[in-house]
Amino acid sequence: MTRIAFLGLGHMGLPMARNLVAAGHEVHGFDLVPAVIEAAGAAGIPIASSGADAATDADAVITMFPAGRHVLDAYQDGLLAAARPGTLFIESSTIAVHEAQAAHGLAVEAGHRNVDAPVSGGVVGAENGTLAFMVGGSEEDFAVALPLLEVMGKRIVHCGGPGLGQAAKVCNNMVLAVSQIAVAEAFVLGERLGLEHQALFDVVSQASGQCWSLTTNCPVPGPVPTSPANRNYQPGFAGALMAKDLGLALQAIEQTSTDAKMGRLAQELYAAFAAGDGAGRDFSGIITDIRDGRV
Repeated sequence: MTRIAFLGLGHMGLPMARNLVAAGHEVHGFDLVPAVIEAAGAAGIPIASSGADAATDADAVITMFPAGRHVLDAYQDGLLAAARPGTLFIESSTIAVHEAQAAHGLAVEAGHRNVDAPVSGGVVGAENGTLAFMVGGSEEDFAVALPLLEVMGKRIVHCGGPGLGQAAKVCNNMVLAVSQIAVAEAFVLGERLGLEHQALFDVVSQASGQCWSLTTNCPVPGPVPTSPANRNYQPGFAGALMAKDLGLALQAIEQTSTDAKMGRLAQELYAAFAAGDGAGRDFSGIITDIRDGRV
């Protein structure tokens, strides 16, 4: 049994923490949102008075925060100092590559292990323990983190040194955003040409256009009963989060002088979607803005 401090118990963090408890680990949580704290308590996860308090006797500290500044602030404001020497820090937020590398440097300087391990798979993956983890860090630290990641995920890939888990995540989400837009545009075009949704799905899902954005996250109701389109685009993965991740992709594009026209366009479209009514809707809901000419 490992004692784990899990900081950030929102839509993703809480089911991930539950899976760790179900696997026999001792989990102590912390979050700033009263409703989240109540839900964690109902799930049998003790809530510490602070992140530092949760980390004091932990073997591993997992952070799942909204942005990189929250990670760096927590690391510098007592979290690293509170932990025992050699504690494993697993940073599972989605943050910029340079922020992940800065967090790694702070952790190592304080005498700890650290990996960046952002996730893919959404709330359903978190609940089912089928997340994909993209991990950056040393071989030794990856080996230590792997047994815990395997409880929460189905596919764990060591992507290289510090920050490269975040690099893989930003590249993955750029592909995802571009493909989701393409699928949405295809359905809108099909509608205007007189195609039934099911007919278009039956063709493309078995042809060269097949992709996750179609077969799992189909943006129209009907063909995939479990897709967010069948529950009024309740996320899932919210448009605001996709816009945030594409902002990180844009940073990386500009820092590396990469000619990524589709990535830039996807960032523009999702920024507009999130600025409207898409912030709290699943990112596949961008089809409604495409249909109405709002993006």
